[in-house]
Amino acid sequence: MKKIKVTFNPVQLDYSCELMRALAHPLRLKILEFIDRNGSVNVNKIYSSLKIEQSVTSQHLSILRLTGVISTEKAGKFVHCTINYDCLAKAERAVNNFLGRS
Repeated sequence: MKKIKVTFNPVQLDYSCELMRALAHPLRLKILEFIDRNGSVNVNKIYSSLKIEQSVTSQHLSILRLTGVISTEKAGKFVHCTINYDCLAKAERAVNNFLGRS
């Protein structure tokens, strides 16, 4: 039997784990669906429409922002969130490759 040397880039592996963890949470998926339906969304609209506490919303948005899934832009006293569709597409391709799907 031939041995195969497997190596991982620890930085990329750590990022991949954080990204999958960010996308695996049901509330974060609900937030992403809301942003997707509405385009650029004010943070206040997210938590008031989804009936989530402001602090909880901020924590989840922070995780999504740190992993690159969303980007935020401050306009005056408001923060607007948009989805980084390139990041989501890469994650989808990686999962499909891992599962052996094309």
